[in-house]
Amino acid sequence: MTRKKVKLAFISNDSSRKATFKKRRKGLLKKVNELSTLCGINACAIIYSPYDSNPEVWPSNAGVQRIVSEFKTLPEMDQHKKMVDQETFLRQRIAKAYEHLKRQKKDNRELEMTEVMFQCLIGNMGMFKSEPELWSEPTTVVYGDGEPSSTIELCR
Repeated sequence: MTRKKVKLAFISNDSSRKATFKKRRKGLLKKVNELSTLCGINACAIIYSPYDSNPEVWPSNAGVQRIVSEFKTLPEMDQHKKMVDQETFLRQRIAKAYEHLKRQKKDNRELEMTEVMFQCLIGNMGMFKSEPELWSEPTTVVYGDGEPSSTIELCR
């Protein structure tokens, strides 16, 4: 039996919110334990709760203190090496999407030019008849980087 998708919104009913918190806290601690065991890494979790006066820690208070002090002894550069805030994350995603778009535009342009040349080779000029002035001189093909890469004499 599949689970239904949970709507991520604040749970207004206090008893339901508390029950959900306890279930999810247990699941989160289980995941941290599995990650630590399966990957052989040092991991810890500190969970503050509005329902308890003391935070819940995993694996133990001493274990958490050891891991945190280990982290603090790392050089500043190593501490922040893979950390990103939301803004940096979004900037990286936008840059990646932009590069993907540039590649797609270049690939599409190459496919279009291949199709034009193929149509010229088989003598199907019907698609080009509407604008004959475009075909009277050689056309420079320009790819995404802005540099003319070649000049191609298109069919007349």
